[in-house]
Amino acid sequence: MNKICKLFNIQYPIIQGGMIWNSGWKLASAVSNSGGLGLIGAGSMYPEVFHEHIKKCKNATTKPFGVNLPMLYPQMDEMIKIILEEKIKIVFTSAGNPKTYTSYLQEHGITVVHVVPGVKFALKAQEAGVDAIVAEGFEAGGHNGRDETTTLCLIPMVKKELHIPIISAGGIATGNAMLAALNLGADGVQMGSRFAASEEASSHINFKNEIVKAKEGDTLLTLKELTPVRLLKNKFFNDVQLAIQNGANAEELKTLLGRGRAKKGMFEGDLNEGELEIGQIAGLIDDIKPVKEIIETIITEYHQAVTAINSPKFQF
Repeated sequence: MNKICKLFNIQYPIIQGGMIWNSGWKLASAVSNSGGLGLIGAGSMYPEVFHEHIKKCKNATTKPFGVNLPMLYPQMDEMIKIILEEKIKIVFTSAGNPKTYTSYLQEHGITVVHVVPGVKFALKAQEAGVDAIVAEGFEAGGHNGRDETTTLCLIPMVKKELHIPIISAGGIATGNAMLAALNLGADGVQMGSRFAASEEASSHINFKNEIVKAKEGDTLLTLKELTPVRLLKNKFFNDVQLAIQNGANAEELKTLLGRGRAKKGMFEGDLNEGELEIGQIAGLIDDIKPVKEIIETIITEYHQAVTAINSPKFQF
């Protein structure tokens, strides 16, 4: 049996990204009900809102689901308390030291997965005792690694060093990409951008339409002076690039970034002044569909790709 399916007790080794402003209870429950693992993205939620989403998700699915918890979140103690109170069994952590909470969560029967951008961090996560890691390539949307290692290179590099299950992320939105990731050494895949352009995503329709409109080259990794983030190009993105070109320091960039840019763009639909976080694979996404249809399409494509490997094209 597939390691990720066994670890989470799910039908398909497909994990939904815990994307801020996109990953509410509707998306998480829809992914879980369709055979994958849905995640509630806690990074954009106050504790009381987070608690509400967990309760609604429990009412919407009997299947396993989890939460994505950025470790830089300012009210971590409250979030952990809610997770324990609601008996959440799967937690994905990111943006911090995995040693901080891994053993504590595991003592309460929780499976812990940590998101990493490279081999060095993957090894630290394994040393911290996590149950699995997400290895996220440079193609991914949102906050990203500084080393710009692509998924194609990252997965076999991580596989070479680790003995725990590996979930591949970054640039995956199709069944044949899923097969490629598994063939490179991953045990499952995590997809964000494809699910951001779903009917159930909590993001604004303006943002979803921009994902569909996006072409190759319409995203770029920026703000390396603070925390690298991949964004769709818009007025805000251009303002950031101009400030960087003019020699803005980290404090000046923080002032330009201000507060609530991601909410303004992805949740409120301000396509000019908002931050629009999405992956390079947006250039391959050309429709907004229900989650069930997205997963069914990916699984069909996956099996077609497996069959195609036996065709003359692959024989030498």
